[in-house]
Amino acid sequence: MIQITDFYQLDAWKESKNLTILIYSATKKFPKEERYNLIDQIQRASVSIMANIAEGFGRYHFADKIRFYYQSRGSLKEVQNFILLAKELGYLDEVKAKLLWSKTKNIERLINGLIRSIEKQIKQ
Repeated sequence: MIQITDFYQLDAWKESKNLTILIYSATKKFPKEERYNLIDQIQRASVSIMANIAEGFGRYHFADKIRFYYQSRGSLKEVQNFILLAKELGYLDEVKAKLLWSKTKNIERLINGLIRSIEKQIKQ
């Protein structure tokens, strides 16, 4: 088993980073009038996913760690919300929306795994 020594080794963080890059790429095609609305919101939420994973990893107390992982999951739900909205508005085509959605579901599974891992440690 590989010893995880820093946040950037976590699969949840790696996948969140990849999602953020995809979000930035996809939003380049959004209408310019969305620059200070939907574009900023979805970009900030995607960055927040990975930032909260990193910050949670750096905390020493289980309660702090888990709080940041919950925060990360909340930001993930924001991204999912914005993906649905962007698709409805016609800013994302079906293929791109499905790809992004699939990525978010995988990240959700990974974040839930981090949370369960901390919960197990708390019970020990």
